[in-house]
Amino acid sequence: MEFDLSWILLGLPLAFVLGWLASRFDLRQLRDENRRAPKAYFKGLNYLLNEQQDQAIDAFIEAVQNDPDTTELHFALGNLFRRRGEYNRAVRVHEHLLSRGDLGRADRDRAQHALALDFLKAGLLDHAEDALLRLEGTPFEAQARVALLAIYERSRDWSQAMTITQKMQDAHQGDFSARQAHFLCEQALGCSRQGNEGEAQKLLEQAVQTAPQAARARIELARLKQRGGKPQEALDMLLELAELAPASLPLAVPLMVELTGQSGDGRKVYDLLRQRYDLMPSLDLMDGIVALETSLGLGANSREWYVRHLEHEPSLVAAAKWLSDERLENEEFHPQVQRALDQASKPLTRYRCAACGFEARQHFWQCPGCQTWDSYPARRVEEL
Repeated sequence: MEFDLSWILLGLPLAFVLGWLASRFDLRQLRDENRRAPKAYFKGLNYLLNEQQDQAIDAFIEAVQNDPDTTELHFALGNLFRRRGEYNRAVRVHEHLLSRGDLGRADRDRAQHALALDFLKAGLLDHAEDALLRLEGTPFEAQARVALLAIYERSRDWSQAMTITQKMQDAHQGDFSARQAHFLCEQALGCSRQGNEGEAQKLLEQAVQTAPQAARARIELARLKQRGGKPQEALDMLLELAELAPASLPLAVPLMVELTGQSGDGRKVYDLLRQRYDLMPSLDLMDGIVALETSLGLGANSREWYVRHLEHEPSLVAAAKWLSDERLENEEFHPQVQRALDQASKPLTRYRCAACGFEARQHFWQCPGCQTWDSYPARRVEEL
């Protein structure tokens, strides 16, 4: 059978024409799809810039439907849902990304981090912890550890908080020794409430070793020793604090004055308080000096210290305390005047958080308002 070349001559042009038509059709379809996706994307971006989030979300959803493989649109959509408080929808978007088998390692880590943020914002701490732990060994590891620390502190899981801060410190993310001392003190307080004073003492001694200049560990250990019938050891602990962290001494003054009646070192403490007061006048130091002068009989009129304090700074608190035992010309009006002064000076004796401004009558090692550690100065509001 002879092969007819005429069929080849006729078929080649026909195949070329059909191929050209097919390519034109595919290119036109691809071009139309690409036009629709960027148009929806830029429309959504325009809405976002104009703070029209509802319209922006609709536009992004349209863009994602036109091109489901666009990861950036998914991230933008998930972030918008999270900002609007629609955490369930944000979680679904990021979980959908993580379920894709063609997602690259970088985008997968990014989606995992976004999912953890969704759970955090929603208050689902268990889910957030699990999502954050999966970020170990990723570029988001440092951020994940910070978030995990916040979770453990919020749930008062101090042992886990110790573990994560040690990892952060080993990774040179900062010095967490002072915070670790707080964690140990919290665990020690828990042991004390359960009657396990021995374990509490071990934890407090570890806290002192972890952060030698941390005031809380030494004050708590001194209280523990006082309860254990060792007032001299307790006082020595506070005297060491005065040398290592003199700025924190006002917080220890009430306990020091109390211990002098049990240890017999009243004069030593009195001299120390006077020396520190000359360097840094303080209402608490002044109260300690007045109390010791009265108990030790060292001064004929210890109330003069209130007047001396007024020479350093105009203090309504000191003025009210001096006036309380002063005899006025119109003494019958003294109680009313004294009540007014005490009421006016009461807010000035509070402590104020340096981070958020939260005020409290007692000193806190962790602010109840913003949860910041060591944000309360050892000075009253009037002295700030």
